[in-house]
Amino acid sequence: MPGEPTDEEIVRRTIAEKDAFAQLISRYEAKLGRYLERLGVGVREDREDILQNVFIKAYRNLNSFDPALSFSSWIYRIAHNEAMSFFRARRARPQVVLSEDSEFLMSELRDEHADSAGAAERRLSREELSRALAVIDSHYREVLILRFFDDRSYTEISDILQVPLGTVSTLIYRAKRALRAALPKTFSL
Repeated sequence: MPGEPTDEEIVRRTIAEKDAFAQLISRYEAKLGRYLERLGVGVREDREDILQNVFIKAYRNLNSFDPALSFSSWIYRIAHNEAMSFFRARRARPQVVLSEDSEFLMSELRDEHADSAGAAERRLSREELSRALAVIDSHYREVLILRFFDDRSYTEISDILQVPLGTVSTLIYRAKRALRAALPKTFSL
């Protein structure tokens, strides 16, 4: 929106006036909450605890933030790390729950040579997609969630996951293949 300060401007202001950090919290709280839920942090209280840790770490490390980079990718990276630590500490498998935005991923999964009319006959339910996402490798699940649900660019995904840009493309390709393999056999892409 015109006139609104950028994330980087708010970060610079926060270093001088601590209260400005509240703007970053309000800007990212809901987005990061949805991201954590899609990663599989199913319990609201757990998401809130992780979010609190994310914002505390972000605040404590603002001086080390490189303004030449995207603040959004930086804070998503912190959220990603906190979620992975949560899963390791609990030895828990993610409980992936998807919302209404899963149709875009399904259109991306469809093979370009497939009969689109035949594929349209069988719609994949959110529950089936959630189950399939839950069983694929976590690296694949993360890249699909970032790309198709959080609408992150390849560059942002590279920054968040700390992998080379070329690797992002490979991960997305392999993730879509893994997801296709994990889908019910009655679903034709």
